Amino acid sequence: MSSVVEQFYDENTQREWERLDRHRTEFAVTLRAMREYLPQPPARVIDIGGGPGRYAIALAQQGYAVTLIDLSQGCLNFAQGKAREAGVDMTDAVQADAVDLAGVPASAYDAALLQGPLYHLIEEADRLRAVREAARVLRPGGLIFAAIITRYAAIRWAAKNDPALVLDDPEGFERIMASGVNLARPGGGFTNAYFMHAADLGPLMEQAGFETLDLIACEGVVSQIEEQINALDGDLWQAWVDLNYRLGRDPAVHGGAEHLLYVGRKP
Repeated sequence: MSSVVEQFYDENTQREWERLDRHRTEFAVTLRAMREYLPQPPARVIDIGGGPGRYAIALAQQGYAVTLIDLSQGCLNFAQGKAREAGVDMTDAVQADAVDLAGVPASAYDAALLQGPLYHLIEEADRLRAVREAARVLRPGGLIFAAIITRYAAIRWAAKNDPALVLDDPEGFERIMASGVNLARPGGGFTNAYFMHAADLGPLMEQAGFETLDLIACEGVVSQIEEQINALDGDLWQAWVDLNYRLGRDPAVHGGAEHLLYVGRKP
């Protein structure tokens, strides 16, 4: 399974980098949460499954000491190039699997990002292993920022972008609704993935020992209707970021966003 995901991101590195240009609200709301909760730089941050490094580089620009971990060597190479373009240094960029960070020392980091692995680990045991590995490398009192794709995000995407899928791939729809498992389709736009019920994220993290601090719908209330918002700038853009950050904390919104962000603390 990991080799399928690794190949997908090796082949789609540029697209993954550009994704957060197309989905600016997700990026801005997530960075707002980090700004609220992270300790001051130069705190040490490990970005586990950080892909081409959008968050790693943004935090390095703020003065954080960031280590980027990813399954895809292509993403790591790309991230290092983008860091050089931005004039910042990441502490390290290491190829590794989120479920086994054996080369990373325990209690070494002030904060961990886990914003990709949980929606590529099909088995519950592997998701829990990844969360426990993130806990292991955090110092006591360290923070975690973990993200999921919500259970019905792919179905809402199909309703907007490819409605025929409900007849073309009824088994895929049923599988997602019943188990959250998405299997890559030939010519499809995504790889193997797991889409989690919003209500299951907090219990998963708490099972690994984290204390829950916050749950935020990263798109706020503009999930799948964000095009005009993402084209804004200046005060009007900032007003919508502020509004979606506030509304993203409402549990009534959580299942209707594409991504849900968990913020927690290791005791």
